[in-house]
Amino acid sequence: MIRRLAFGIAGSAAVLLAGTGRAAAQQGPEGGPAAANYWLYVAAESEDEVALIRFGPDGAEVARAIPVGSFPTDIDGPHGIAIHPDGSRWYVSIAHGMPYGEVVAYSTGTDERLGRVTAGLFPATMAVDPAGLLFVANFNLHGDHVPGTISVIETESMRELTQIETCTMPHGARLGPDGDHLYSACMMDDLLVEIDGRTLSVSRRFDLGPGREGILHATGGDAHAGHAMDDAGARCSPTWVEVAPAGDLAYVACNRNAEVLELDLASGSVLRRFATGKGPYNLAVSPDGTRLVVTYKGDQATGIFDLDTGGATVVGNTRRIPHGAVISPDSRYAFVSLEGVGGEPGTVDVIDLSSAQVVASVEMGKQAGGIGFWKMER
Repeated sequence: MIRRLAFGIAGSAAVLLAGTGRAAAQQGPEGGPAAANYWLYVAAESEDEVALIRFGPDGAEVARAIPVGSFPTDIDGPHGIAIHPDGSRWYVSIAHGMPYGEVVAYSTGTDERLGRVTAGLFPATMAVDPAGLLFVANFNLHGDHVPGTISVIETESMRELTQIETCTMPHGARLGPDGDHLYSACMMDDLLVEIDGRTLSVSRRFDLGPGREGILHATGGDAHAGHAMDDAGARCSPTWVEVAPAGDLAYVACNRNAEVLELDLASGSVLRRFATGKGPYNLAVSPDGTRLVVTYKGDQATGIFDLDTGGATVVGNTRRIPHGAVISPDSRYAFVSLEGVGGEPGTVDVIDLSSAQVVASVEMGKQAGGIGFWKMER
């Protein structure tokens, strides 16, 4: 039995039912139920498990908690989640290792472990292209500030093909809609790096430093890009990138100066700047291209931007430290992972994008982080 916490339209707690776990009852934009069941996988970084979460007409629940990790006596730190394009597999990046981290593949639904492969230092965000190549940003959070890499993994054999050197602290790796190019933000070099998925090499670098924005190199060039980041100077410190459904624009979260840049990928120019709350961290663009969702890691809130007007709505989250965000294929709901603080459980909030309300919330393992959307069932 599942314990559910019923919420009114404003998101305030009303009724607590008996059982185990915790979830919130759901309401649609007009107070009606969800039109489908939505399934997603969410990593609990301080629990060494991944939660399979279902959200539907009767609310949200943790359908199953899947243990992950290789060292039973230590916290291995599952960080990123990626879903195979055909929905048959999910992948989790395990941040800690001896000395390197790893990526583990599981079948969706049965959650059977299928294989693993060693990656680089602190593998984090991942993306899978239509051909089945998995790109993993080796974030190297605890190492020296030296150029990091993107691991390229062939998912059928779970074999690393190569590591592409990019920049310092690569993060937020995301594919364009055609799957031909990967984009990764570089926290300590103020760069956005483009990787050609056919040649598996760096094709362009975009400078994101305030006042310097533009294409820096038409070809590979120096991984440091000639910019030493001075903490006293103007900084973007990009943590995430999302590509618009049309493939012409990229949105980059500048964590340091609290804004999101809208970049024209052809010219590298900044078209718009969206002011955000403290510490914009992860982004999601709705499949219909109308909304941008931004998690504010420095606030207990998530921003929703109307990409037609540029207007913003701020939604308060149910727990501190919002982390990841994904949007359902019907562009109706955003799912936001919340890390929590100390001994607090991790949480996933479900936000109705039409009403800008948290309409469901479910607790899971500690430090909810990486999040991937699996499927929608009508």
